Amino acid sequence: MQLLSRTKLVLFLFLFVVSRLNAQVLTSKQIDSISEKTLTAFNVPGLAVAVVKDGKVIHAKGYGVASLKTRQKVDENTLFAIASNSKAFTSAALAILIDEGKISWDTKVTDIIPEFKMYDAYVTAEFTIRDLLSHRSGLGLGAGDLMIWPDSSTVSKKQIIHNLRYLKPVSSFRTKWDYDNLLYIVAGEVIARVSGKTYEEFVENRIMQPLGMNRSATSFNRLKDKSNSIDAHAPVNGIITAIPKDFSENSNAAGGINTSINDLSKWVITQLNGGRYGKKLEKTLFSRQAQNQMWTMHSIIPAGKGAYNRHFFGYGLGWFLSDEKGSLVAEHTGGLAGMVSEVTLIPDLKLGIIVLTNQQSGGAFYAITQSIKDGYFGISGKDRIKDNAADEQNERDEAKKITDKISADIASAQKSATNKPDEKKYLGTYSDIWFGDITISSLNGKMHFQAKNSPKLKGDMVFYKGNTFIVKWYDRSMDADAFVNFSLDNEGNPVAIKMEPISPLTDFSFDFQDLDLKKKP
Repeated sequence: MQLLSRTKLVLFLFLFVVSRLNAQVLTSKQIDSISEKTLTAFNVPGLAVAVVKDGKVIHAKGYGVASLKTRQKVDENTLFAIASNSKAFTSAALAILIDEGKISWDTKVTDIIPEFKMYDAYVTAEFTIRDLLSHRSGLGLGAGDLMIWPDSSTVSKKQIIHNLRYLKPVSSFRTKWDYDNLLYIVAGEVIARVSGKTYEEFVENRIMQPLGMNRSATSFNRLKDKSNSIDAHAPVNGIITAIPKDFSENSNAAGGINTSINDLSKWVITQLNGGRYGKKLEKTLFSRQAQNQMWTMHSIIPAGKGAYNRHFFGYGLGWFLSDEKGSLVAEHTGGLAGMVSEVTLIPDLKLGIIVLTNQQSGGAFYAITQSIKDGYFGISGKDRIKDNAADEQNERDEAKKITDKISADIASAQKSATNKPDEKKYLGTYSDIWFGDITISSLNGKMHFQAKNSPKLKGDMVFYKGNTFIVKWYDRSMDADAFVNFSLDNEGNPVAIKMEPISPLTDFSFDFQDLDLKKKP
């Protein structure tokens, strides 16, 4: 038995070494090849990739075009919106103030913003800065995002903070993870009130300038030079098309930053050095103690094994945290209309991977990131482009089944004159306490939906079933058509509306399900 055990051990070690030899770290040329293939496989106009290892940038390059309109090439200095990858900057900004002793992670939000109020009085009283950043407020996924999405709303930051009190929780405080954007806006306001500078000024002056992120800014509008920046792209009636950049300035702390892989690499190197920077790491942006808090799991997320035998998964303060092949991974993704990105840090390997894209295919950044990680993890024989493309196609196929069935039901309902309701009685203005008014009117012989505070949310309505209609938005890039269900009083007159997205692929920030629209007299 002893001899057999040793034999098995030798064989295992031999196979392990062979596996490692077969799975080599990708060269720059191999990254080039994977990136070019990704452009084609996911129909992405342009992307940029950077790899940081042992404190140095070992790969930084752009691929494809920044815009299908201009055909300008992407390079290492092309500016992308990084969306929710901005959240780590917001956490770091608070960490700086905490290192200075001005606040703590457990400072109550009401101590800084007295008018801050959640739906529940106990939650309001106990809510801390740590809670703002960890997505455990009790609010549902993307609750209230329609105040900032899909376009520049007329709602002010002051109104957003005020309206939090009207958003009903879906779980108990600090018991469940549900991704949230609005509380990062509150976190940005905390930074402003404690520092005496705007959020934008603080992040640009205290983080970007010291690190030499000279071409970056906290929003597209604040960029000094926009000449080398991407356009957003999305499928419109099946064709990838350049679409307008639309993002509320109120939301910069949640997702406003625009940067390049050259600039963002400096941020990643600082993170991997525990907050230190400079030629000899003689300067400190934030302390190791602060980083430990940002990289401590505050919210638990159900963890499948994933691609790398993951055992835990959760959220820290501005970072998703997990284990992959025995190493801690801190990463985040970002998504806006027409652009998505991913930043991945593996501190044990002193490795950082950045992928920025100008199309909203998440499979593209996953394919590149995973291909690069495989080399460092000693994994061979995986086609990450093929696997992620297949996953995306399966998701599209499943969504199409749902939308095709609804389209067929609508066509059937339109043919049946006997089942059609009197559309005139549904016309009028309906109001939600935090979202504001929507108007349903008759326009060009059709029912027309228009939201007052979100100009993009306008479209035609068609009868579906019973008291339910479908609204089809004029902006077809949003992929967010929705059910509009009317509640009737005892006389059969509409008095309220509930809504929900039709497609499972609709971005969660279209939180139609959180609306409670009541008809105005």
